[in-house]
Amino acid sequence: MALTAAVGNPVISAWSTISPFGLSSAEFAAGLRSGRKPAGRLDRGEWRVPFEEARLVPGFDIRAVLGRRGTRSMDRASGLAVAAVGRLLDGAGGERLPGVGEDTGLALGTSTGSAQSMMDFTRDSLVGERPYLVDPARFPNTVMNCAAGQSAIWHRLKGPNTTIAGGRATGLLALQYALRLQRAGRAETLLCGAVEEFSTARAWLEWHATDRRDNVLGEGAAVWLLERAGTARDNGRPGIAEVIGLEFGFAKDGREIRPVLGAGLRRLLDRSGVAPEEIWAVADSQAPGADGEEERAAIADVLGTATPQRVPCAESIGDTSAASAAFQIAAVLALAEDGGAGGARTVLITSAESNGVVGAALLGLVDPARSGP
Repeated sequence: MALTAAVGNPVISAWSTISPFGLSSAEFAAGLRSGRKPAGRLDRGEWRVPFEEARLVPGFDIRAVLGRRGTRSMDRASGLAVAAVGRLLDGAGGERLPGVGEDTGLALGTSTGSAQSMMDFTRDSLVGERPYLVDPARFPNTVMNCAAGQSAIWHRLKGPNTTIAGGRATGLLALQYALRLQRAGRAETLLCGAVEEFSTARAWLEWHATDRRDNVLGEGAAVWLLERAGTARDNGRPGIAEVIGLEFGFAKDGREIRPVLGAGLRRLLDRSGVAPEEIWAVADSQAPGADGEEERAAIADVLGTATPQRVPCAESIGDTSAASAAFQIAAVLALAEDGGAGGARTVLITSAESNGVVGAALLGLVDPARSGP
């Protein structure tokens, strides 16, 4: 399918990541391309967690990255989000991207915000001399929308500001919400993505919530710029990928992932007019255990004998939970910009987990040779 983004269609025209590969999108793309896994052995003196290893963002110090002003009480999740949004907005030349004004919206995905901040604040209220003798500056970190709010304040974004939480599929849900805002005329240009932090609290919650003792947790943030193709071209951005469609479903338990996701994939392909053999690559969530097996089985059921390329991500950077789907999209965008897509191709992104939410998206990688005015 030779895809040229139409003038009014939504496209992803810029993106940014902070990942276990490093603080830049270039390091993320190079890391995926190499197939290597970042160093993950945890310092047992620093981390009192049940896991032996995790994929952490190397060298991420909030004050070193963002400066000392306004960061005294900022938690790690907010710091990752603020830094990732800033790297996207500043672009390669250090100047704000043209056409991204104060009316730009933000739809940011998270799990519960920062579990560590919530637990620390609650603990302080219990062990302190008085329950109310807590640090009030840290209270904003306990609310789910802190990272999105901090990102908007830091970068002067006064458009709609939304926090989305939906498990592993959160990045896809944030993209869907951003599309709805755009279609409703609430915002023409939007940033969307997701963030996840590694912390002692998250590690223990994951340990008690599942029986996957070999799961390697990761962290980071991935965000991208969503705008209409004509708007992107007017601002000198040809577009990287066109959003063809999204589909979601709910599986009551892990055993229903395969039929529910399979039915959703068929609806998505039928509605988009895309045949299974036109799918060039698949970026599945690479969920550990039975969830991942059910997800891959659903993909195989729908695509049949088609053998698309598989886009790796989680097997390199670890289980980033709420940021999983956002990193899957980033991996596809990295592949497109790296030239690995070989022109216009259609990519399927899927997500599934036993909390019930399953989702899928079709992205059309825009052929640079055909994306001119």
